[in-house]
Amino acid sequence: MSLPARAEPGAPLSARPAAESRVTLSVFDAVTILVGLVVGIGIFRTPSIVASSVSSEWMFMLVWVVGGAVTLVGALCYAELSAAHPDTGGEYHFLSHAYGRPVAMLFGWARCTVIQTGAIAAVAFMLGDYLAQLMPIGPYGPALYAALAVIVLTAVNVVGTAEGKNLQIVVTFLQLAIIAAIIVFGLIGPAAPVNHNTLPVPPGTAALGMAMIFVLLTYGGWNEAAYLSGELRDAPRNIVRVLTIGTLVLVTFYVLTNLALLSVLGLDGLRASDAVAADMMRAAAGPSAELIVTLAVVVAAISTLNATIFTGARVFHAMGRDITALRWLGVWNERGRTPANGQLVQGVIALGLIAVGAFTRDGFKAMVDYTAPVFWAFLLMVGASLFVLRWRHPQRALPYRVPWYPFTPIVFCFTCLYMLYASLVYTGAAAWIGLAVLAAGVPILFCQRSPGAAPAETRSVPPT
Repeated sequence: MSLPARAEPGAPLSARPAAESRVTLSVFDAVTILVGLVVGIGIFRTPSIVASSVSSEWMFMLVWVVGGAVTLVGALCYAELSAAHPDTGGEYHFLSHAYGRPVAMLFGWARCTVIQTGAIAAVAFMLGDYLAQLMPIGPYGPALYAALAVIVLTAVNVVGTAEGKNLQIVVTFLQLAIIAAIIVFGLIGPAAPVNHNTLPVPPGTAALGMAMIFVLLTYGGWNEAAYLSGELRDAPRNIVRVLTIGTLVLVTFYVLTNLALLSVLGLDGLRASDAVAADMMRAAAGPSAELIVTLAVVVAAISTLNATIFTGARVFHAMGRDITALRWLGVWNERGRTPANGQLVQGVIALGLIAVGAFTRDGFKAMVDYTAPVFWAFLLMVGASLFVLRWRHPQRALPYRVPWYPFTPIVFCFTCLYMLYASLVYTGAAAWIGLAVLAAGVPILFCQRSPGAAPAETRSVPPT
């Protein structure tokens, strides 16, 4: 397919009707997608691991508050980058501006083959595990359910942006309502039993470091808002609102949820539990409440999976604009207002990872290990790009400036650096496989568009 003509920067609005018609997301829509991305399966798995790594109840709550603060710091850094460079390519676009197209293309390869598709497969496996408990269909049931979920939700998003957005709004609010019910039951339920047989806690800073790894994993996904900036109305002003409002909503829900869990189960109860929300609801409302929690996890997984599929294909679209051999990925489907080609390719790769994960002991953990080092390495580069872009364009008027510069981005970069180290030390062989797949993408650097092609800087919106 051939790429249609591209409007020049500064062209009048009448010259860019198709591009402007693609700006379809309000602040409400984008915040809903962001919250749906983050408030997912992690909150139902990680509290017990965090509790096992801290020595007291106040420390348990403190790490969740600190994790929320770190997330807010990252969101403020992304707000400056997204406001100055709104684009459906998100981080791909930032890296292209800061380090050049080859680095951006390598990130695009990593996101397409490791980061985003691995995340989709991981969430799909979690959904499959819970659906298999409700409706068992054999030893490969979780993988089959995971594959079916990816196929169905990809199809919904290929039909159109509006359909994917509306589904996200429904499942996100249903999910938040269920979590709110868990919070209420926990805060008004019976007090935690006193248990003097305290389980041992690993010593010193290593334990706190492990706790923060899982706290930040649970908060993960907020950076996906950058991929919505190219379709957000008045993006330079509204992306700041999306990131700050969305992050504050997330911190509030996570802190209250963990306070509810702690109130009913206590620290020792959390440490001993493999299903903290189910155990809490059983203690607070009886055995029948377990079914509610299982349904809550299913809804949360659907919400996260749909939002991840929705945002993920945008980088496929951005890569198609810069790589000659993949230019068909850069075609935007005007009928559904969606990067349909990118959605389909993303779905195929995710299905391939699910097929591989089906033969491992724990498909979910294998996918997390596979994605973690590559994700944190590039997130560190995005954080550093804020310094690079300010240094290159010191006189540029920015729509939004991150507060307390340079302290804020320094904190963010050091957090990413620690998480990169931890993801290599504490994960399994799948982490090194992810790095190997990243290295396998180096040949794509020789397939970029010729220097005469329009540079990434001129494309604030996707080509029509």
